[in-house]
Amino acid sequence: MKKSYRMENLECAHCAAKMERAIAKLKGVQSVTVNFMAQRFILEADDASFETILEQAEAICRKVEPDCRILR
Repeated sequence: MKKSYRMENLECAHCAAKMERAIAKLKGVQSVTVNFMAQRFILEADDASFETILEQAEAICRKVEPDCRILR
């Protein structure tokens, strides 16, 4: 499954790259893009565990930038 989301309060391109690298390491993730300029988050992951992976990705984003949110 592949879905795209808007992001809010993503303020740093370096932080976006850190998020992308960390999320890419999660089990079940096929591809991930965190686009700082467009404030977009694109996740492609296993259908069966997509929701769990998305929650883990949100936690990673908050850890890197506490005010950053993935808008569902």
